[in-house]
Amino acid sequence: MSESPQRHAVFGHPVGHSLSPSIHRRFSQQTGIALSYEAIDAPPETFAAQLDAFRAGGGGGANVTLPLKTLAFERCAQVSDYAARTGAVNTLEPLSGGGWRGHNTDGPGLIADLAERHGQDLRERDLLLLGAGGAARGVAYALLDAGVRSLTIANRHAERADALADRIGQPGRVHVRYWNDLADAGSWDFIINATSAGVQGGAIDLPFSIVAPRALCYDLSYGRAATAFLAWARAARAAHAFDGLGMLVEQAAEAFAIWHGRRPDGEPVYAELRAQLDGA
Repeated sequence: MSESPQRHAVFGHPVGHSLSPSIHRRFSQQTGIALSYEAIDAPPETFAAQLDAFRAGGGGGANVTLPLKTLAFERCAQVSDYAARTGAVNTLEPLSGGGWRGHNTDGPGLIADLAERHGQDLRERDLLLLGAGGAARGVAYALLDAGVRSLTIANRHAERADALADRIGQPGRVHVRYWNDLADAGSWDFIINATSAGVQGGAIDLPFSIVAPRALCYDLSYGRAATAFLAWARAARAAHAFDGLGMLVEQAAEAFAIWHGRRPDGEPVYAELRAQLDGA
């Protein structure tokens, strides 16, 4: 390995639970690319200053998680085409002349996990997306590109759902439903939880009636943060219920490729972490 490991980090609030440092250490071992990777707790009001300090201290590429993805977008001098569509950034690539180029690897990571690891065909599904923040933005466009038939957005603050639907701009395909009216709104065969409720220890107060037969349910969180939603999905007799561990690993592999020009194999890392989480 190189004698000068590159310094990386994930910024979030809270971030102590993050598995990203563990994932990137495994990628380092797998590829022989030396790096260090730390978790930095950054409240929104100090994120910009902490990011500047990280860069000034020799920091290289960085990841961004809740609740900083839209703030990270605003800090970028350049953004990828996909990040520009979403308005949210989860991967920061340092530019040689200073500043950052922003990417969003959440969408590709989710599709890789669902389609390749779990063998799910997303085409012609009717999707209910719970949440309208940076996490929801990061995956909505990729899911539409993957061929879902319709996308319905529900958020506790209706104006945020309306804003995301307006941003996407496909009124014949993208709809909004009020959170409190979901019990009377029908059912969906694909439901994604993109809220931060699990991370914050919140309860899941969703009606079982929204789960159609043979439904696929997916929480973008993983581990304990996904427990409540997955328990609800299984109680509602969803055919499949997955957490976001695989998405986390695959989006990290995409970020690693952006920084180092080589995409690691996520499968052995996922298998190891899955066994650890399931055994905890």
